[in-house]
Amino acid sequence: MSKEIKESKEIEIRRHSLAHILAYAVLEMFPDTKFGIGPAIENGFYYDFDLTRSLTPEDLKTITKRMQEIIKKDLPFEEFHRKISDAVALENKNDQPYKKELIEDLEKKGEKEVCFYKIGNFEDLCAGPHVESTGKVGAFKLMSVAGAYWKGSEKNPMLQRVYAVAFPTKEELENHLKMLEEAKKRDHRKLGKELELFVFSELVGPGLPLYTPRGTTVIKEMQKFSMEVRVKSGFQEVHTQVMNKAELFKTSGHYDKYEEDMFKVHSHYTKEEYFLKPMNCPQHTQIYASQIRSYKDLPYRVADHSMIYRDEKLGEVAGLTRVRGFIMDDGHSFCREDQIEIEFKTTLQGIREVLDIYGMDFYVRFSTRDPENKAGYLGDDKIWERAESTLEKILKDLDISYVIGIGDAAFYGPKMDIIAKDALEREHQISTIQLDFNMPNRFGLTYVGEDGKEYPPIMIHSALIGSVERFLGVLIEHYAGAFPTWLAPVQVKILTIADRHNDYAQIVAAKFAENSVRVEIDNRTETIGKKIREAEMQKNPYMLIVGDKEIEENKVAVRRYGKGDLGSKSVEELIKEIREEIRERRR
Repeated sequence: MSKEIKESKEIEIRRHSLAHILAYAVLEMFPDTKFGIGPAIENGFYYDFDLTRSLTPEDLKTITKRMQEIIKKDLPFEEFHRKISDAVALENKNDQPYKKELIEDLEKKGEKEVCFYKIGNFEDLCAGPHVESTGKVGAFKLMSVAGAYWKGSEKNPMLQRVYAVAFPTKEELENHLKMLEEAKKRDHRKLGKELELFVFSELVGPGLPLYTPRGTTVIKEMQKFSMEVRVKSGFQEVHTQVMNKAELFKTSGHYDKYEEDMFKVHSHYTKEEYFLKPMNCPQHTQIYASQIRSYKDLPYRVADHSMIYRDEKLGEVAGLTRVRGFIMDDGHSFCREDQIEIEFKTTLQGIREVLDIYGMDFYVRFSTRDPENKAGYLGDDKIWERAESTLEKILKDLDISYVIGIGDAAFYGPKMDIIAKDALEREHQISTIQLDFNMPNRFGLTYVGEDGKEYPPIMIHSALIGSVERFLGVLIEHYAGAFPTWLAPVQVKILTIADRHNDYAQIVAAKFAENSVRVEIDNRTETIGKKIREAEMQKNPYMLIVGDKEIEENKVAVRRYGKGDLGSKSVEELIKEIREEIRERRR
């Protein structure tokens, strides 16, 4: 286990232990509490409670004080086990219906006994592990209370979820809290509304964003850039359908694993099952299968920016980061085993190019088989070993930072998750490169080898930025809404001082538009100061002020967002500079 993964596991254990301490403190305040679950999550933990009244901010202060007292006592975490029947009887006696349900779920899976952990007078169903004692949990802060359906289903009771953040040291906690304050200002839901990029409508449905003209411009530029990089890497763009017969997903294996996450479509004219597609790969296999392929035809690469749909639980959809309909920046390579290295290398170089333009560093989480437990993985041992060795070599050759997740590989092949860091040093899983030994076999895909025999190709799933929606949300917060010029919905905003300057503003705007620069004019009868302030709030990269002096000199007064006054320039000179900036996609 690498040092980074070990430290991450230790922090996760501390956070999970704090969740138990939270539950203990709540039980002391509210003896009739019914407990849901309390896992560690990114940057902290939460616990779900069924209480007789709603928690208040004052309650959180009282709970915090009690938690600190429990931590100060340095009580040991004691592990013990009970038979399933005894555990069910105990939770029934204690009037803990949610814990009882969890135990019964484990019983259905064949478990004979369950694990509990005890601190002081409080014990909780839990597989662990935990810290040795309560004094070793680090620093924390209770943040908020939110509603959460039991097991994420709106058919179940609504519980109160207490969220908290936690870190090994007080200094790390304080730094995180400062970052959260800055993150509030950058929240993509807030900025998306202020910058008029996207909207949500109850009539359309939750998790289904609608893009305004400005937002559409941004996502089109994002897709254009990704596809340029793909095509440069030898991919061909394809377009696939949103709806598919169930048979396609039954063949791919997605029907059995993801049916509950797919939207079913009903037809008036056929009894066949149809679904909105939750991924593109099954359709791409059919494009490959449409012709006989030779070893000389490989690698065969296709890229797709189609809409896909996933039936996310309503309680889990949030802004653009978790939606039900989204554009997937998707690519698939069909190749020979000896081409795996070049395919992964090409895609990683593409990801590096894209994220460099966006100004984001990244590292790779490389997921492999567990060498001590190979059961359940498809494919030949030797192919797995060669593939894992090859992929790690690529990361070293390209000097890409990575951590290894032993046992985290998919059953059908090793993978690389791309973890990008934004301007606030927050980590986001952007995309995945996945080796797949399984799907080509399920669809009977083959190519004719040099010896005239048929062989199954290896399939590589990849994305440069993943979900366009989610990545847009990340970018809005990364840039605090101030997109670089090439990506900005309005690149130049012309501000007139008085009505007599409107004709000149129109002439200037026409010159920019003729040179494919996105331009708008603000010729309202407002003061120039107000126009500048509002243009600053819209975070337009360039503001051009035109008045009597500018008309006389045949120039424009230039203001740059974040830099202020750049003086006067000729329109031709400025167009040349901006076009160069856009062409190079400068930040």
